[in-house]
Amino acid sequence: MEYLTLNNGVAMPLIGFGTWDVRGEEGKRAILTALEVGYRLLDTARMYENEDIVGQAVRQSGLPRREFFLTTKLYRPSTNYQKAKADIEDSLQRLQTDYVDLLLVHEPYENALELYEALKDALRDGKARAIGISNFNSAEYQRFVQHCGVIPAVNQVESHVYYPHFDLRDKMHRYGTQMQSWAPFTEGRRNLFAEPVLNQVGKKYGKTAAQVALRYLVQNGVAVIPKSVHRERMEQNFAILDFTLDREDLAQIGALNGGRSLFGWYD
Repeated sequence: MEYLTLNNGVAMPLIGFGTWDVRGEEGKRAILTALEVGYRLLDTARMYENEDIVGQAVRQSGLPRREFFLTTKLYRPSTNYQKAKADIEDSLQRLQTDYVDLLLVHEPYENALELYEALKDALRDGKARAIGISNFNSAEYQRFVQHCGVIPAVNQVESHVYYPHFDLRDKMHRYGTQMQSWAPFTEGRRNLFAEPVLNQVGKKYGKTAAQVALRYLVQNGVAVIPKSVHRERMEQNFAILDFTLDREDLAQIGALNGGRSLFGWYD
């Protein structure tokens, strides 16, 4: 596994496992399978309503807590500073841990700065090793960093070959914030797996279109959290560090950039 060093020195795995659509015993089995494959970053959120099975899977795996990088996020019901503090404690209880490795504000809410004060307290108290935000566009990010006090370690956003969002990446890097992609496969908005350019490039390296899409992001400094419940695809998504796209590949894939969000969240 390769790691990125966040702005406070914390090492974050470059590739993680997204859990937004896994639930119940079947979901827990999928998480355990991901851990068997080698994933160590598990991304969850209060909004997903599955922190409990993430915590159960971590315990059931038998691996020491220090080997895991756990991410969770507060969302709109954490309406103020006090509620956010209580919800952080609840998330820790559900995850069966004393701390999370990354704690995020899920979206750019009007009271995001107030919620962030609770995250800063969690960071100070050792209940979070790093804190950050999610789904903040360029203007929202710019406003936030001017008032937040602690520069976000991560902004988790839409980023894929059709909208890599490298302009936002570049702005954030100047402040010290790492981009992480929650939608490297577009969440089904485009059939990336059938994309001719990605398949053509993949043939050169014996890789799938999905692997090429992920490699394009990580090679450009974007961390990824692909999602799958199928072991074979988990393994493929994890096996993207043994090849390097050349300049011609990067140019071909870069031409897929449509310059617009497929979700309409950042325009």
